[in-house]
Amino acid sequence: MRTKLVVGNWKMNLTQREAVAAVQAFLKLVDQKQNVEVGLCPTFLSIPAVRKALEGTKVYLGAQDVFWKDAGAFTGHISAPMLIDAGVKICIVGHSETRGKFGKLETPESTVPFFAETDETVNLKIKSLLHHGITPILCVGETLDEREAGKTDEVIKTQLKGGLAGIDGAEFLSGVVAYEPVWAIGTGKVCDTPEANRVCAMIRSTLADIFDTETANSIRVLYGGSVKPANSGELFSQSDIDGGLVGGASLNPDEFSLVVLSA
Repeated sequence: MRTKLVVGNWKMNLTQREAVAAVQAFLKLVDQKQNVEVGLCPTFLSIPAVRKALEGTKVYLGAQDVFWKDAGAFTGHISAPMLIDAGVKICIVGHSETRGKFGKLETPESTVPFFAETDETVNLKIKSLLHHGITPILCVGETLDEREAGKTDEVIKTQLKGGLAGIDGAEFLSGVVAYEPVWAIGTGKVCDTPEANRVCAMIRSTLADIFDTETANSIRVLYGGSVKPANSGELFSQSDIDGGLVGGASLNPDEFSLVVLSA
């Protein structure tokens, strides 16, 4: 039986003071449910403050990204050993926004090449996280153009095979995959529940091809894309959706608590 997992991705939001206030408000609203695990991924600068606010709880402290080298001349980047030192337990990898795929573009189109994540760099990051004992959350998903062209499954399979190349099933057993239809991120749109479950089942089938069926059945597959209290219960009740990667709703303690309680 796979334990449900709900992870809040705060993206580039909340100062340290605001982050601590959000954590404190959230913890007051949610009892430590036994049937769901929770993670919070604040900005790098807020990780120490959030770590302190989470002391004595079972909520996982997470990060939104990582660099694959342990140290070196890589200005502006953060390594897995640094995340370990900061108390991080989980880390998002390959989010559509780092791949330059936006559901709602909030930066000039000419700047999109700045976001240049590839399946190769995702793979390097996952290997580094696993080596240092941090749980990776591998994000995969298609754009609206790719969906309308009937390429959803093809795109996601390519991302999975590229991101997990050279990784043994036993290594990734604790890993997580998050399906995030890019066209549903930050747009208010949500993938129909049956289709979301179908894609998550397809992801699990692909994981069985990459690893084996037993390993695939143990790996949690989350849904991410405008998850909110109004749809989380229905999404989380599906056979192949093991929780959610929550963006905007996770910034609001009231909304995020309702999402967690629905799992």
